[in-house]
Amino acid sequence: MATTLKSTLIDIPKVVIRSARMNSRATAYAHAKTGNYSLEPPQLHNPYRDDPVLDRALRRMMPQGEYEKTASDLDAFGERIVKEIDHLGRQCEINEPELVAQDAWGKRADKLKVCPEWTQLKRVLAEEGLVAIGYDKTRDPVYRRVHQTAKLMMFCPASGMVSCPLAMTDGAAKTFQAIGAVNTHPEAKEAFERLTSKNPNVWNIGLIDNLKIPGDCSSWTSGQWMTEKRGGSDVGGACDTYAVHEEGDTYRLNGYKWFSSAIDADVAVTVARIVDKEGKAVEGSKGLSLFLIKLRKSDGDLNGVQMVRLKDKMGTRQLPTAELLLDGVKATLISTPGRGIASVSNMLNVTRLHNAAASVGYMRRYSAFMHEEVIHLIVRIMSLARDYSSRRSVFGRLQKDWPLHVRTMADLEVEVRACTLFLLDVARLVGLQESGKASEEEALTVRLLTPVIKAYAGKVCVPLISEGIECFGGMGYMEDTGLPTILRDAQVTPIWEGTTNVLSLDVLRVLGGRDNVVGAFSKTVTSLVKNATKTKNAKSSIYPSTVISAQVAASAQSVLEATKGVGKVLMSLADSSLKDTVRIDAGARHLLIALGRVYCGALLTNQANNSDASNAEILSAFRIMVSIGRNEVYSNLVVGTVLNVLSLEIYRSILSLIQETMMIRPLCMKDSLRKRANCRIR
Repeated sequence: MATTLKSTLIDIPKVVIRSARMNSRATAYAHAKTGNYSLEPPQLHNPYRDDPVLDRALRRMMPQGEYEKTASDLDAFGERIVKEIDHLGRQCEINEPELVAQDAWGKRADKLKVCPEWTQLKRVLAEEGLVAIGYDKTRDPVYRRVHQTAKLMMFCPASGMVSCPLAMTDGAAKTFQAIGAVNTHPEAKEAFERLTSKNPNVWNIGLIDNLKIPGDCSSWTSGQWMTEKRGGSDVGGACDTYAVHEEGDTYRLNGYKWFSSAIDADVAVTVARIVDKEGKAVEGSKGLSLFLIKLRKSDGDLNGVQMVRLKDKMGTRQLPTAELLLDGVKATLISTPGRGIASVSNMLNVTRLHNAAASVGYMRRYSAFMHEEVIHLIVRIMSLARDYSSRRSVFGRLQKDWPLHVRTMADLEVEVRACTLFLLDVARLVGLQESGKASEEEALTVRLLTPVIKAYAGKVCVPLISEGIECFGGMGYMEDTGLPTILRDAQVTPIWEGTTNVLSLDVLRVLGGRDNVVGAFSKTVTSLVKNATKTKNAKSSIYPSTVISAQVAASAQSVLEATKGVGKVLMSLADSSLKDTVRIDAGARHLLIALGRVYCGALLTNQANNSDASNAEILSAFRIMVSIGRNEVYSNLVVGTVLNVLSLEIYRSILSLIQETMMIRPLCMKDSLRKRANCRIR
């Protein structure tokens, strides 16, 4: 047997042995097959053409000439977003800014390194007139803010967070104009002209190697340095920055700014306490004055500003945000001494509008991506035969049951559409106010709705995007898809320019003032839905006109009842029998959300009541749009399950608000507020 085995081994050809050895070595470099299937990423389309509500809303809102100018610009801008801007923004996300505090020899450097794409986006900001449109004297002053706001909504989610210095730049320009500083201070006049310039020759880009001496009409951006260690919203109580007079309107500032974004800006506005000759300063809001700072001297060195460190933020990491030490910063006093807070308040409408535009822009971006992601599922459901859909089982459920996912998307779409209409309408009201054409009722309404839209859109935005990530499954959780960045960045929108609670208290101050704001709000809502309460001959290829009219009328009626509900809540809080047991501010957040939902419901109903409304608008005040066009059949697939969802939720939220508020038992409400509220709500 041994002999046989030996002879067998000897008989094996040497070439076979060598081949076997080679094959074993080769397998070390073999690769596994990945299969024939790979995931298709969502594709971004022109955000203007792809939005199911934006163009229709603008066409209905604006005069024909203004609409044509706006639509042409937004369509071209949408193409630029797809072909250029979105890529630039993504590169800013990947290549975060860096701060070089000192050089190798220990000398203070304070050099901020930003990627070239950030620089290019600042050029885009100027070229596209994202600030300039709001001040364009050749345009109707009422509608230029609407045009600008629509463009901001498209830009924000693709901007690589250049939208932040954009908002502060617009706010600074508005402030200089509103307080008349452009007429009294050459420094403010120059800043205004550069902040609103469309010249892409950006000055001070990056604060490092490519520093430029300003040329004619070079565009600038502005920072906004208000937040200190003690807090952000309570500026009057937290400010610990002091101004020592030098000569004329020139002062030297000393302090520590805790959270300063866009530190590569050319100028900044900040508040400080003026120190008198005895070294004393007035405490509280009355002691604050507004100053304009140029970040760099004529030779390029920093103007007494030391960049301590960049903030390690949850999101908006593309945006350079730092702690700044102000050590003898040369600044120009541009407000009346002690009127710093009053002067800054001029920028609130603008910056809150920017914040809301960012919230809505993030929501619409994710909504568009979600449509792309599930389009294969939608088409498959619509095209499958009944027999196959009743046989095919996925994850333990028949495929015909997949509309649950579609219903989820439909609910999200309601919120996106509502916030879009809300945003555009507030922009219209701001335009009316800035043009001097606003009626007393409109002026009161815009004062109420600017904090409401900012807070409401921010609160809707974050959970909606979180839901959107879930629609992508595991891919939504992967960093290299770029999708998680949107959620982290969106989280700043409920915080910046006032948290929800801070804005809720602002709403209470507006409602508790001397003017009849509640009455103005009620009239505005009523005017939006008044014609919808009557039956009309609506046109639809899907349902009878009587059914359509009844649905629109029911929605309008629910909105009107909800508006009355808000009044009842305020009257209940003002009831003398509840004095010493109810404090109105405990229910402020619920009141703000209720105001937002009521107004959204009114705007959706108003859109559905238009003579040119689509089937879906008429039936449910919204419709779903798929990324490959407007699919009415798909819209009608889900329309039956979502009729009057928003109106029903409005009504329920008001009832819940009344019940919850009546159960609150903290401190008493001032008698003066009770009397004012009671006489105005009737």
